[in-house]
Parts: sequence; structure tokens; C-alpha cells
Amino acid sequence: MASRSTPAQDPAGGPPGADAELKARHRAMWASGDYASMVETFLLPLGPRLVAACGIGRGTRVLDVAAGTGNAAIPAAQQGADVTASDLTPELLEAGRRRAQAAGAELTWAEADAERLPFADASFDVVMSSIGAMFAPRHEAVAGELIRVCRPGGTIGLLSWTPEGMVGALFAVMGPFAPPPPPGATPPPRWGSEAHVRELLGDRATLHTAERDVLEVTAFAHPRDYAAHFRERYGPTIAARANAGRTGREAEFDAALDGFCEDWNRGTPDRARFEMEYLVAVGTRA
Repeated sequence: MASRSTPAQDPAGGPPGADAELKARHRAMWASGDYASMVETFLLPLGPRLVAACGIGRGTRVLDVAAGTGNAAIPAAQQGADVTASDLTPELLEAGRRRAQAAGAELTWAEADAERLPFADASFDVVMSSIGAMFAPRHEAVAGELIRVCRPGGTIGLLSWTPEGMVGALFAVMGPFAPPPPPGATPPPRWGSEAHVRELLGDRATLHTAERDVLEVTAFAHPRDYAAHFRERYGPTIAARANAGRTGREAEFDAALDGFCEDWNRGTPDRARFEMEYLVAVGTRA
């Protein structure tokens, strides 16, 4: 895959590499815990949902941005597409390679920052991201890159947690305990707002699909089991708890997370069920 012919500016306005420390922290956060097992436990339905919404088929040139362990990239490859899965975190890419090998799927894996993609303009027929690119802090930079590497007439597809849904509420609960966001950052769940996506794309892409749905999670017997799962395996939760620990607030954080999962339980105390709302947004690049 061809690389960019000119160096990218730092998304915050400085020279390339000016936010290297921030990116290193993000890599470490997503490498902590065990995100791959979270995918296997309850996130697997999301990838095929986005692949179907994007109409991916044999021979389609696909870039999955912030692909993680390949939740959308692997199903796209299984449809016969020519897939590149990119992510900032090498540990997630390595887990993705193992998943792809086990599934018999062939695709390319590339370390890449969603805010500064190392691919040439108009390189792909479909540029997609399933609950991935939404976590890059500077949404305008990400949107610009998604559009840049997509060919005119190509498809841009996003699946994102909504601000009003469970994950949006989770980030609101974790916010008081988390490290301060970097300058210019926008909260991740904003990508789950149709109005926000339309604003980011502007006249550079026409949004033709904006559908909300829920991921039903029934893998946990008790609500606090779900809280423990997040506490032990989810990078943003681990980072927020570690930051809380610097001021002796771990117990307060744990109680808030346990209470959150109990509040969002839609099942019974002994058979938990959660509904995690997401937005599927698909558009055509101008």
C-alpha cells in the first residue's frame, strides 16, 4: 500500500511527532487488560453488522481504521474483500493476526494512527471503523483522514457507541476519576450522534444511513460480574481506576462502577442483561 507523499501535520497543529507521548499513552492503555477477550465475550456481533451495512463483497478494497483485533476486518475478509486492518496498538494487531489465522482469513495488518493514516489518497473503496476510531481524541482529524483515503464515490462506514447509551453513560461515570483529556479532545461517544457525524463529514460525504440499534449482552450472571470484566480487561476503565488510585479513590471508583452496572441491568439480579446502544452511520464520499 502506498504511503503518503508528504508528512502529515500534528492534529493539534504542531509538527509530526509532537504528540508522541499522548499516542504512547493510548497504546499502553489499549494494550492493558485483555480487550481481545472482551471482543470474544460479547462484542463479536458488531463487526458483521458494519460489514453488511457497508455492502462489502469480493474484491472490495477495505481499510478498517482502529481495527483492534479485527472484529470487522476479519468478517470483511471472509466476504472476499481485500482488507487492511490498521490500529495504533501492536498488541491488538498481534491478537488479530491470531484470530484471523484461526478463522482462515487473509488480510493485511498495519500499525497506524487514525489521526494520521499512512495511506495514499483515495486508496480504498470502503473505509470503516467499528467502535475504534471514535476513541482517537481529535475527531476532526480522524474524519479528515477517513475521507482522504477513501476514493470518490466510495463508502465510509462507522459503528459507534451513542452518548445516550450504556457506554456513553459509562464514560460519564468514569470521567471524574480519569486523567484529564488532551487539548482539543472530544468525548468518544460523540461519534454516536448523527448530528456530530454529519458535522464532521460536512459536504465531503453524503450520509445515507444513520440507524440506532442495541447490542444485547447476556454473558454475565450478575451485574457486578460485568463491572469486574470492565475493571480487569477494558483499557479506559483500567486507566481511570489507576488514576483514581493516585489519590486513594479506588474504592470509590469500584463502588461507582458496580452501581453503574446494577443501574443498567435490564435482567434480574441473578441473570444480568444489558443493552448497549450504538449508531451505524454509512455515507458516500463526494
